[in-house]
Parts: sequence; structure tokens; C-alpha cells
Amino acid sequence: MQTPRFFERVPRAALRIALSYSVTSGLSVGLGMLLIAGSVLWFLGAFAAGAALVGIAVVIPPDQPAPRRGKLRQLLPAVLMGMPLFFSIQALHASPLYQGLLLVPATFGAFLAAAWGKHGVPLSVSIMFSMIFSMAVPAQDGLEAAWSASMYFLLGAGLYLSCATLANALLNPLYRVQMLADTLLKLATLMRMQAQQLSPSTTGNGGAPLIGEMLRQQADLADQLQTARDILLESPRTASRQRLAGMLLQVLELRDYLLACDLDLDTLKSRPGHEPMLVALREVLESLAEQIEQLADALLTRRQPALFESYRPRLAGLQWTGEVSTPDDTTPAMLARGMANRVGHMDDECLRLMALARGEVEPDLSVLRATWQMFVSPTTWSRQPFARLWRRDAPPLRHAIRAALAIATGFAISQALPWSAHVYWILLTIVVVLRGSFAQTVKRRNQRVLGTLLGCLLAGSLLSANAPPLLLMATVILSQCVAHAFAIRRYLIASVAGTVLGLVQAHLLNVGSSPVFDVSERLADTFIGITIAWAFSYVLPSWERGQIPRLVARTLAAQVRHARIALGLGQLQAIDNAPELEWRLARREAYDSLSALVHATQQSLSEPRAVRPPLAPLGRLLAHSYQLLAQLTVVKTNLLLRRERLRLEQIRPALLETGVAIESALTTGSGTSLANVTPVPLPDPFESDLSPWVLYRLKLAADIALQLREDADQVLHSPT
Repeated sequence: MQTPRFFERVPRAALRIALSYSVTSGLSVGLGMLLIAGSVLWFLGAFAAGAALVGIAVVIPPDQPAPRRGKLRQLLPAVLMGMPLFFSIQALHASPLYQGLLLVPATFGAFLAAAWGKHGVPLSVSIMFSMIFSMAVPAQDGLEAAWSASMYFLLGAGLYLSCATLANALLNPLYRVQMLADTLLKLATLMRMQAQQLSPSTTGNGGAPLIGEMLRQQADLADQLQTARDILLESPRTASRQRLAGMLLQVLELRDYLLACDLDLDTLKSRPGHEPMLVALREVLESLAEQIEQLADALLTRRQPALFESYRPRLAGLQWTGEVSTPDDTTPAMLARGMANRVGHMDDECLRLMALARGEVEPDLSVLRATWQMFVSPTTWSRQPFARLWRRDAPPLRHAIRAALAIATGFAISQALPWSAHVYWILLTIVVVLRGSFAQTVKRRNQRVLGTLLGCLLAGSLLSANAPPLLLMATVILSQCVAHAFAIRRYLIASVAGTVLGLVQAHLLNVGSSPVFDVSERLADTFIGITIAWAFSYVLPSWERGQIPRLVARTLAAQVRHARIALGLGQLQAIDNAPELEWRLARREAYDSLSALVHATQQSLSEPRAVRPPLAPLGRLLAHSYQLLAQLTVVKTNLLLRRERLRLEQIRPALLETGVAIESALTTGSGTSLANVTPVPLPDPFESDLSPWVLYRLKLAADIALQLREDADQVLHSPT
């Protein structure tokens, strides 16, 4: 199938954003708002439509692409908690004191929802929106008027709840394709970065920055893979779903081989004459990354991806041309051949990925049936996060207290301002800027200021032109689309759209106010809210340093479990894939633990220098963790996929000894290097017995485990 001419003229980056799942979700939100608000406006009038829009806005934050099962449970709490708070604020419009007495404890309770992680944070925002936007609705006399406005709120929220659940189900096939394409693009980005590592002008892990872009990309890919798993591995019962799910599992294998490409790199770069070999490998990796990007583009544009010619023959012909110290010193040559072989395995996996996309091979249904339920995140609201909250050092508890105090301060200041009727904008700014960590708050602060300035200019121009209500309603819907689509990808764009949304929606709710005065007020309100949020980020701060010991312990425990399972002998005698499934779960936890530690380390860079964790040993710990994971993954894939090229009787004792040594090193620090593994010359990995390579990897893994334990001790016992 030929590429449509339209797609040939659109830049690839812009096309990928336009066809991404986040933009699709934003358009879905906008269409739902248009249908519901337009119908309410037509039948019940402008005030009812404005109140209904508030109800819709409360349900929107948790409305992200999600598995079909559990979507209603994901959205329903926003309505159940938002409705009574909206009514209460409406009923207390004439009593600011009582409004404040309700607002502060409700804020505390709302921010406690952050204990549920990715599911809880949007719920916190929804609960706060229900109260803050209720303040934007013009005051009505009496409880009857407040109840009437609340019914319009409930009408909008209820209709949108149904609409969002239905839209998520209908868009599920599209979300699967777009989610996979986004995952492929992140993988290709990581492949290009790995290719840069092979450049002779760069150094290996030993000379690279300890907290670098490579680690961040690894962590981002791990997060994206879990998001993709939740959607693509849900009920893969049809042939199309099975094909996409099989491609996602193939991406996991590619990620492992890519991680292994870094092995032995420092050793090779330390030898003269390494440039030709590494340059050739870099070119192949860049070509494979381009093929992955083309596959992602083909998925997004509904085209049949083109096959590419295998690079295996080229890789098999690469030979080390560098110097060796003695005629018997074949280690550099064999290490270089080993790296070429691992890149060759990536070539094999890319070809299989393409064949899966083209429908030329079938996915492994036995693996899909065994994994789809175990790898999907739970959609229920467990009680465990709430039970773990009540510790003095619990970050969600400290953030809830911090947020309640900030909201109380903002509310009190707003009552003393001459434009106190617009108190909600200060509170809204605090809610969207004040994050759980200092680093996130600072980032939001800067982008919020610039976004508000640009949004005020756009909204002021529109309102000054006395645009008709229908155009203003369309602006609100378009702004919500953009804000929702870019809330995660580009917060600056979302901030601009959110400012336009808030100003225009407030104008619709308060017809007759001066648009020029509104814009000037919003600028002042924004700066006040940002200042309060930034100041309170220092109150009961949850510095990343306080989370590091827990994250390090989780990382070490995940590495121990992964080593125990990867080196276990159960797979050698297994007649089903249960041991392999257990290894996949352990591998996921190892990557997830490293992802959490990378994010915490990255965020600590924005914190005051005096409270930062020890960055140098943290960087070494992360690097050694990925190296250990890579060494063991190479061993495990050889056991799974290339068992016929192994002498199992030779490597069994070494597997057992290495497992014990790694567990001892990481738990007690008393591990030792492998004494019973006799070094032997490494054979050519393209054509010989792989047992010496497995023994070589096992010895390196045991040595890395000792280094990893030393890094962890330095992190945990470093003076603060």
C-alpha cells in the first residue's frame, strides 16, 4: 500500500503527535463536551450549560485511555465525591468563613488520594475542581437554587460518565495501535542513544555522566511499557489483538537485547583500533532504529510496513581489526564478535516484529494466554495504600497537609483582595502547580507563568471582540481538547489552553463582566497562586533523599529475585512456560524498581543542593544495576532460546554458585567472586558452543553484584 500524499507532506514529528493516543483522547473529550453541553444549552439555557460543563470538567482528569474493564470504576469516584462538595460550596456562597472551613479539610482528604498513585492523582484534581469551579458559578439565593445548580452539575457529570465509558470501549482498538506505536517510538529513541554510545568519540559508562539521558530514557520506556501492557494485554481474544499483543512482547525482548549492547563496551574502547568495529555496529543500530520508527509510522497511518533486508550477513562478517597484546590474546576480538552477535539478535527480533505486523507469522498464543492477566495493572481501589498512609514520613500524608495549608492561605488572601469574587483562580493555580515533589512544583511553576501570560493574551483578544456565546462555547471545548491532550506531553501547551478555558468559561458563567479586567485579574491571581504553591513546597517537604533508602532496598530485592529465577534450573527441566512467566514477572519488577529510582534521582537534581542524595554513588548503583540485569538477561535468553548450543552439565554448577553468590552479595555484602569458574578462551559466538560465554557472563555478574552492594552501602551510609 502506498503512502497517502497528505502524509508525505506532513512532518513526521507533527504527524506522530497528531495521531497519538493523547490527542485522540483529547478529541474524544472535546466531542463528549460538545454533545452534552450543546444539548443542555439548547434545551435548558446558558446557566445550565455552564454548570453542566463544570460537572464534565470534574470527570475529565481521570478520563485517560484505559482498559475497557474497570473504566467506570476509574471515573465514578469523581462524581460520587464531587457532587456533594459542589453542592456544599454552592450552599455556602454567602458564608466565606464556612466555605473555608469546608474547603481546607476537604483539600486534605482530596490529596490523600495521591496514595493510589497514577489512579489517585487525577481523582485528587477532580475533587478539587468540584469545589473550585463551584466558586466560579454565580451565587444563587437559597438552597433551592444551589440544589438546582447541583442538578445541572450532576446532569453534565452523569452524561459525560456514560459518554466517556462508551468512547473508551469504542476507541479501544485505536488506542491499542496508537499505544504500541508510541512504545515503538520510545524504543527507537533509546536505540539511537545506544548507537551514540558506540561512537568512538564517546566514552562508556565509566566516563559518561552518572545521571544521564540514557537512564532517563530507560525509565521512560519502562513506564510506557506498563501503560501499553494495561491496554494491549487486556483480553487478547481476536486475531488483531493477539497480533498487537505479540508485537508488544517482542518489544520487551528487543529492550533486553538493547540493554545487553552496552556489555563489554568499556573493555573494547580501551583497546586501540576499536573504531571500525564500533562504527559499523553503530550504523546497524541506527538503521534498526529507523526501521522501528517506520513501523510505528506505518501503524499510525494504517499502512503495511515494508520488510527490510537482514543485517545478519554483514554482522557475521565483521572482524576485529584492532591490536592485541599477544597472539593468544583473542579476548577483544571475541568480545567484539559477541557484541556483533547481540546486535544480530536485535536484527532477528526486528525482522520478527515486522513479520508480526505484516501478519506473516503468528504470535505465541500460549505466552499471551499466560501473561495477559498477570501483567495488567489492577483496576480496583485497594485499601492497602490508605492503611499505609498514617506514618509521619509518608509522602502522600505530608503532601495532603501541605496542600491543605496552601489552600487555606490562598483562600484567606483572596478574601482580602478587591476582586475576591474570583477567588477560585488563585486556588486553581495552587492545585495545578503544587505537586508531590519539589522538582515537579518548580517545573510547573515556570511553565504555568508563561502559559498563563500567553493564555491571557489569547482569551483577552477573544473576549474583547464580543464573540457570540456559540463561539465562546466552541472555544471552551477546543481548549479542553488541547489541555487534555497535552497535559502529560507538553504542560506549557496545556497551561495555555487551560488558561483560555478558565477565562472563557468564567465569562460564560458571569455574563456582563469586563473581559479586560478579567484578564488583568487572572495575571495577578496567577502570580499569587504560584507564589503560595512555591512557598509551601518547602513546608513538610518530601525530599527525594528520604525516598532513596526505600527505593534502593526495592532495587536490591528485585535484583536478588531476578537473579534467583534467571539462574534457576527449573527452566531446564520444565515442560511448560511457568518458569519463563515467573522470570518475566521478576524482570518487570527489576525494570520498574530501577525506573522509580531513576525518576527520584532525576527529580533530586532540582532540589536545593543541601538536601540532595549522594549523586555519584547513586549513578554508579544505577549503572551497575542495569549491567547486572543485562548480564543475567543474556544468560537467561541463552538458556531459553539457544539451549541446544550449551553443555548443560558444564554450566549447571556455575548457575547454582552464581545465584548464591549474587544473593549473598546483595543481601549481606559477603559474596565472593566465583572461584570454581575457570576462565577459558571465548569461542566465536556466531558458530560455536556458547557454554564458555555463559560462564564468562556468570563470573562478570557475580563481580558486578559485589560492586552493586558497595554502591548501595555508599548511598545508604553517605553523610547528609
